[in-house]
Amino acid sequence: MALVPGTARLGTHGEVVIATNLTSTIRDLHRRKARGRRGLALVEGVRLVEEAQAAGLDVRGIVCSNEVERTTRGTDLRAQLVAQGTPVQEVSAKLFRELADTDTPQGIIAVVEPRLWTTADLPTTGGVLLVIDGVQDPGNTGTLIRTAHALGAAGTIALRGTADVWSPKALRASMGATFRHPVVMLDDAAFITWAQRHGITLWATAADGRPLQDALGSRSGREGPIAVIVGNEGAGIRPQLNAIAALRVSIPMIPGAESLNVGVAAGILLYEVQRGR
Repeated sequence: MALVPGTARLGTHGEVVIATNLTSTIRDLHRRKARGRRGLALVEGVRLVEEAQAAGLDVRGIVCSNEVERTTRGTDLRAQLVAQGTPVQEVSAKLFRELADTDTPQGIIAVVEPRLWTTADLPTTGGVLLVIDGVQDPGNTGTLIRTAHALGAAGTIALRGTADVWSPKALRASMGATFRHPVVMLDDAAFITWAQRHGITLWATAADGRPLQDALGSRSGREGPIAVIVGNEGAGIRPQLNAIAALRVSIPMIPGAESLNVGVAAGILLYEVQRGR
């Protein structure tokens, strides 16, 4: 049943969204703990709201300013959501800027219910996975998810210390990939247990690791999933994960070159591993 102004409903997470008070919900959802507790997230901007809707996410309500009607796409999107019975709260441009997470807001923020993925959604008989170990920058985290999705990875696992994949900045960096690509959040112990139980081959990225082409040549006869682990921008992959990795791999670079951005490195690794399957 759709919400209408002045009414409320109980969602699947037990969360009540009130059509006339979406602004307070949005303020709360800028905090990671609130997003986790309420089972909701914020999606800002015309394109990202379009992507969320196309992916089938439940849009619980939208807050709009007149900026959204500066483009035909924005006007059409707002009209479509209203026609579907989505709760809408109109606010001034000044208030919208206070609610927005961007410097040049487009006049629309949606409250959505994320899709909750589990390890049951990940392959255990083939495919390639990306594992994000403590990447703290939400922009890098979102880029990693976008890259994994684009290059055909079967899923992504975000370990402790990683930026919230449902933060507004991470969602923008993912360009909507998080709405479709399985992303599972695990602590280290649960991940290690799951990987060992299902025979997942772990490749840890390391500057002093085995050159990528050599590592690819050693895979003959291995059909199970490979999980490529990329680590924190400064500290790298944690020792307990390095210890259980079957291989430590590196991307050869010219002498004196700085290390690659974590998103670029993941893209090269995933592309080469996928190509070699």
